Amino acid sequence: MLNELSNHIEGLQRYAYVLCRNHHDADDLVQETLVKAISAAHTYKPEKDLRVWLFAILHNTFISSKRKLARRTRAAAFLDGLSEQDGEVQTQQEQNVEARHTVRMMARLTPDQQAALSLIALEDMSYEEAAGILDVPVGTLMSRLARGRDALRKMMSGKEESRFKVVR
Repeated sequence: MLNELSNHIEGLQRYAYVLCRNHHDADDLVQETLVKAISAAHTYKPEKDLRVWLFAILHNTFISSKRKLARRTRAAAFLDGLSEQDGEVQTQQEQNVEARHTVRMMARLTPDQQAALSLIALEDMSYEEAAGILDVPVGTLMSRLARGRDALRKMMSGKEESRFKVVR
């Protein structure tokens, strides 16, 4: 198991960035996830998917840290993080205007929709794997995914409804 950890670091970093919206915090989250995984290696069951196990640890670590801080809701953290990182995102992705626009629009979704979309679309997980990581039934995941995709389509086409907040 320990030999396979390095195969999953890049995916963990992507998901951590989606959650944190800040490279420094995302790196810290991945490091904390790996420390927890190594410490709990004796509890890992080889018949389980290592990737799903690691993503679940990362997701639960993120949620736990947000609860401990009790500063803001997860939605406010995503929106604040996007505002702070807006210049950095533009610099990093100047050559891909569509991707930058999608990142901005995705940040306007609810945290539940963001998590569902990123695990399915970015990390190419199955519905069952993503539902396990988020600790929700598959039907709930599918509903969040459908609502998130619908909201993104409306925002991207300029037909968004007034219920979406504009982030600058």
